[in-house]
Amino acid sequence: MGATIGNLTIMLEADASEKTPGESSRSTEGMFACGLFSFSFKILGVIKREEFTAGAEHFKVRLEDVLLDRFANVSKMYIREIVKTGGCQVNGRLENIGYRIRPNDFIEIDLDSTRGTAMRPEEIPLDIVYEDPWLIVVNKPSGMLVHPSHRENSGTLLNALAFHVNRDGGALTIRPGLIHRLDKETSGLVVVAKNATAHRVLSGHFMRKRVEKRYFALVEGRVDTEEGTIEAPIGRYAELKHWSVKEDGKYSETRFRVRQRHPNTTLLELEPVTGRTNQLRIHCETIGHPIVGDTKRGGREYERLCLHAFRLAFPHPASGESLSFESPVDFALSLANDET
Repeated sequence: MGATIGNLTIMLEADASEKTPGESSRSTEGMFACGLFSFSFKILGVIKREEFTAGAEHFKVRLEDVLLDRFANVSKMYIREIVKTGGCQVNGRLENIGYRIRPNDFIEIDLDSTRGTAMRPEEIPLDIVYEDPWLIVVNKPSGMLVHPSHRENSGTLLNALAFHVNRDGGALTIRPGLIHRLDKETSGLVVVAKNATAHRVLSGHFMRKRVEKRYFALVEGRVDTEEGTIEAPIGRYAELKHWSVKEDGKYSETRFRVRQRHPNTTLLELEPVTGRTNQLRIHCETIGHPIVGDTKRGGREYERLCLHAFRLAFPHPASGESLSFESPVDFALSLANDET
């Protein structure tokens, strides 16, 4: 049930009940009375028609990306739902989310701004390596989720970034856009886009393998081979809810090089040629040298998983300039000291 006032539509959930004869009519928050019936209601949302004209900066940008940039306080899934169900028009016509915008396109969308995103801003300290108007590179600590999940929707990297990039209170909300991920227990460098164009370009870099990623992994035992390649297909065992080497899995490749040897461990530099779930952990286990702290795959118990994304390099999404970042890690030294 909805009530329309101007360009606002207030969605209501109402219950009607018969009044007791002789009861006086009264109106309170959430209730009104009429004749012999009283009505209680709950506001479900306020839908407002938003209208704007696309500028030159939107030329050939996807409709979805333009909407996400302009209405950064609502979720991507909600934006897609509106477009799919006909709640958005471009020049009076229904278009899909992939429509390429042209300058002076007139866009109308019926939007409930109370439908928030899971990216609730939270003031959490960040180790920022680099930032400009297009992107931000951060050093994620071990133990922090990259994005909210159905189990944890607080304390994640995106919660922290949503606060950081909007702390100056600009006219438009900035939506940090995730391009790649690290496991919760993996630390290291992550690049996040600050607008839809940067997100699209950087995502293309990852797809076309224009991004260089390197990891440090402290593994159990001494690895005698100086360098090599691990090739083992990876798949998911549905009944176990577990990813591992699987005969009918997807082709997976990791290159490795020994960086340091200790009495009972080896520091490896890893390059994931493919990007399967848990690939580095699975491949280290496959060669008989599980990562320290990876107890599920044979590693000893330790204060953290000893896997760190130490290098990240890619072309800038706007200028094309080559950017390169490195982040040191100290788990090898601390564990080596324990062994001596």
